[in-house]
Order: sequence, then C-alpha cells, then structure tokens
Amino acid sequence: MTIKKWKILKSKLVFNNKWVSIRQDEVELPKGEIIDDFFVVVRPDIALVFPVTENQEIVFVRQYRHATGEILLELPAGSFHPEIEDAEVAARRELEEETGYVAEELIKLATLYDNPIKDTNKIHLFLAKNVQLTGKQNLDITEEVEVVLIPIAQVMTKITNGEIRVSGTIAAIFLGFNFLSES
Repeated sequence: MTIKKWKILKSKLVFNNKWVSIRQDEVELPKGEIIDDFFVVVRPDIALVFPVTENQEIVFVRQYRHATGEILLELPAGSFHPEIEDAEVAARRELEEETGYVAEELIKLATLYDNPIKDTNKIHLFLAKNVQLTGKQNLDITEEVEVVLIPIAQVMTKITNGEIRVSGTIAAIFLGFNFLSES
C-alpha cells in the first residue's frame, strides 16, 4: 500500500492574528473525494526546555492554562516564529523569562509535531544540564508562574499519578531521561 498526500485545490485564510491563523483548505483525497472545508490551525512553534540543576532537580513551572481551565505542572516553554527566531534562542529566552534559570549549554533532543491532525506547529525539545539561577522571572502580562524544583527521582511518579500531564512535557522528560542515561 502506498499512502499518498492530499492535493490542495484552494486555500484561504479565514482568521489571522499574531497568535493563530486558521486556513480553510479545499482538498482532493487520493481516491478523488473532495473536502471543501478542511480547517488547518497555523500557530507559532514552541521551544520547550528540560532543565536539570547540578543537584539533580528538574525545574518545572506551575501555571494556569485557560483552554483547560486548570493549573498545570509543566516544563518551561514558549512560542516563537521560526522564520524570525532560532529555536535554541527561543528556548534560552523562555527558560530565563519563566524561571530565572539560565543554561550554559542546550542539547537538542527532538523536534516533534504538536498536533499534526489540524495544527502546523512543531515543538522543539531541549535538554539543559546544570542550569543556574542567576536572574529573575520576566513574565508576560498573561503569565503567573510558580517555579517548582522536583528531584529527578520523583518525576516519573508525578507522571503516573497525573500531576504532570502535558504531552510535550512528558515527551521531553522521556527523551531527557534517555539522553542522561546514555551519557
């Protein structure tokens, strides 16, 4: 079986601002069917950091996430436009802005699609070893962030008991643990 791409017949932007755009595509499926209202969400990419202190603690952030209506525990992350800013630069910026920690070195773990069914953006995952607290938070108007240090040995339990449940964070944790165990 050979899987084929869909053919875009028409595409129009139906909503556009700096945070998100929505595109309506008319597509022809490989077997000839036409779908005239396949909506695609165009969003900035995300840089996400798995920061480890010299005391083997992971730097997490706890913050309110309006779409879920919940306060979630996750790794520091933020959006950026890859045509304007490099993923590593964005990762460094977001780590310091959200936590006050800085990384001497960032190691690229992976680039993943966030939600490839309808969204265009990617998540760029980085590991930062021996991060240092040197600054203070510099939060956006929409952010209220609590910095939470969790010993590395407790992180998996927090995933299994549901305290950590953001998919990009969990992916970065598994990839980060794998990298650390191999080095």
